[in-house]
Amino acid sequence: MALTSAPLTLPVLPLDDEVVLPGMVVPLDLNDADVRAAVEAAQAAARSSGGSKPKVLLVPRIDGTYANTGVLGTVEQVGRLADGDPGALIRGRSRVRIGAGTTGPGAALWVEGLAVEETLPDPVPGSVTELVKEYKALATNWLKKRGAWQVVDRVQQIDDVSALADNSGYSPFLTTAHKIELLETADPVARLKLATEQLREHLAEQDVAESIAKDVQEGVDKQQREFLLRRQLEAVRKELRELNGEAEGEESDDYRTRVEAADLPEKVREAALKEVEKLERSSDQSPEGSWIRTWLDTVLELPWNERTEDEYDIQGAKTVLDAEHAGLEDVKERITEYLAVRKRRSDRGLGVVGGRRGGAVLALVGPPGVGKTSLGESVAHAMGRKFVRVALGGVRDEAEIRGHRRTYVGALPGRIVRAIKEAGSMNPVVLLDEIDKVGSDFRGDPAAALLEVLDPAQNHTFRDHYLEVELDLSDVVFLATANVLEAIPEALLDRMELVRLDGYTEDEKVVIARDHLLPRQLERAGLEKAEVTLAESALRKLAGEYTREAGVRNLERGIARLLRKVAAQHELGERELPFTVTDEDLRGLIGRPHHVPESAQDPAERRTAVPGVATGLAVTGAGGDVLFVEASLADPETGAAGLTLTGQLGDVMKESAQIALSFLRSRGAELELPVGDLKDRGVHIHFPAGAVPKDGPSAGVTMTTALASLLSGRLVRTDVAMTGEVSLTGRVLPIGGVKQKLLAAHRAGVTTVIIPKRNEPDLDDVPAEVLEKLDVHAVTDVRQVLELALSPATNGASPEVPVAA
Repeated sequence: MALTSAPLTLPVLPLDDEVVLPGMVVPLDLNDADVRAAVEAAQAAARSSGGSKPKVLLVPRIDGTYANTGVLGTVEQVGRLADGDPGALIRGRSRVRIGAGTTGPGAALWVEGLAVEETLPDPVPGSVTELVKEYKALATNWLKKRGAWQVVDRVQQIDDVSALADNSGYSPFLTTAHKIELLETADPVARLKLATEQLREHLAEQDVAESIAKDVQEGVDKQQREFLLRRQLEAVRKELRELNGEAEGEESDDYRTRVEAADLPEKVREAALKEVEKLERSSDQSPEGSWIRTWLDTVLELPWNERTEDEYDIQGAKTVLDAEHAGLEDVKERITEYLAVRKRRSDRGLGVVGGRRGGAVLALVGPPGVGKTSLGESVAHAMGRKFVRVALGGVRDEAEIRGHRRTYVGALPGRIVRAIKEAGSMNPVVLLDEIDKVGSDFRGDPAAALLEVLDPAQNHTFRDHYLEVELDLSDVVFLATANVLEAIPEALLDRMELVRLDGYTEDEKVVIARDHLLPRQLERAGLEKAEVTLAESALRKLAGEYTREAGVRNLERGIARLLRKVAAQHELGERELPFTVTDEDLRGLIGRPHHVPESAQDPAERRTAVPGVATGLAVTGAGGDVLFVEASLADPETGAAGLTLTGQLGDVMKESAQIALSFLRSRGAELELPVGDLKDRGVHIHFPAGAVPKDGPSAGVTMTTALASLLSGRLVRTDVAMTGEVSLTGRVLPIGGVKQKLLAAHRAGVTTVIIPKRNEPDLDDVPAEVLEKLDVHAVTDVRQVLELALSPATNGASPEVPVAA
């Protein structure tokens, strides 16, 4: 409750931008004319009124405007301030409402005012008591933070609500507007609430400011401590280098210097510098530091801008290929074409087009032992490039190709990146060996990861999961080798240029053995070239009768075995050197031949010496091979009619057997065959080598011929082999692998081969020396096959087999 009393007449002491509340004691400078005039007027009034203390009205003046409320103040003392200037000590007493102006002694402004008396209800309500406690607690907290311990007790001793509220006028954080608001609030409880709210807000702001300052100080302290420790570490390392006699520039841990000095692409440099910054911020105990160091070492070791110059001597490259590999003309022509195009592009300034360079992706598909892997080294030699071999056989983890994420412990880049790193240049010849042996499981499909690597339109921006920066593979020559074409995923095969290596002729094997295999095995056996000589007849017999393969691996093993035997006999004193091995010496040195051609066997011992056996041609993972088909008729009294197939056949081959049987049942009468036996007696067709799976339609004409031979009693000619798919109408349809099959027929001693008419253009791929030794017949109908393959009826009639009348 606030009350007003009788009016007072007082001189005005204006306070510019300052506020004095009741209970406050303030020193004022008497050099100020307004202050001096008010004090002198008060002193004059006090002397005239009987010697009481001079009284002034302390009124805030903001921008020249006086407040509506002032404070009655008494001049306690006049003297000198601490700086020696004259001053007066004034104590605020009570609030005064300012009224109209009036006159008085001296030069001061006199006004009339009404004193405001403040009272509280008795007893004091509990809410006011709680408010007093809260204010004292907040004020004590603030004073303790400022270290004003001597003021804490004084505040705690104030029990008057009005005095407690006015005591906040000493607070330096209150603005003039806040103090005027406190001055003009007459109700003590309301004034204490206002002072409490202002103090609470200030403490909240102070807590936030202290928290920010603490965080900043901690950050500064950490940086200063880290800086100090790093300088100490550098000093220790410098001392160690001087102790070990190392030069200043040999500090291997200075990754920033190494990155800035390295010749890196711009984006790679930016990524590397970011990792260097992470490394500088991480502690030595952090596991991330070792991961970053390993990554930086890998990036710095890669040959980002290193390239070897291609050899553009086209004739010289062709000479190198011819010298190191016999045959394989398709591959040699493709490499020669590639070099010729590269030379022309280089001459015309077309080295890089659209960010891509002129790399190549070739797939070398062929049976084992034909030289696919060694051909990669020859290609690199001919081009003047580095060579790297990447073995993919049995790889099942996709990360082996694209690398591991760096979050894994022991993460490494993929095999492609490691191959580039090993080569030391960005344009090596990379041999992806055994690409058809890549498997897939729960860890991913490596073949799918190779899609980007082997795509000329994408591999200039290849991203390894470990590096996570773009790597340009567009200038790399990729050579992929495979044995089985069907095992390569279609999408992957579509990205590669296919080159088939179908095996060697016997003449080519002799040349390879003489020029390449024999010198190598002589060296391994510790023999001089003049000490052991192999006659050409011995090499030919080794290739034809001791081995039967598309490649030359077994031939090389045979030569090695032969030389070891000669070396052992010489050491035992059983043979004198030099020694020339002829074909007649082979049996005594390494035993009997393993593969004797059918034409070389006794007629009675040949497989086709009885009706119902025909010779076919097939393609396997090891190249082409001959395939025998045997047919027999069951006794009508011992077995039911029907078709029995044995020899581990696939569904397609079983269907071919059904087609052959159906054709003979429907058209057998036209061919003068006793087809009635096919209705009452069971037919059994068998393919020897039963442990080997067999499938495909190309044995259709062979099965038809075997059944026709069985029914007619006419033998199938020993020197005839055949291939082709048969239809229900007797048409002979085209098949694949003609070159491999004709090479196999040539190796087996067959002289006559029957192929489908529509496969006649494939004969262009067969070596000329093979075609010269084979009598190839292109047919369109089964009747032509039977006319060519079956011997005359008088040559092989069997009394146990029904023969057409």
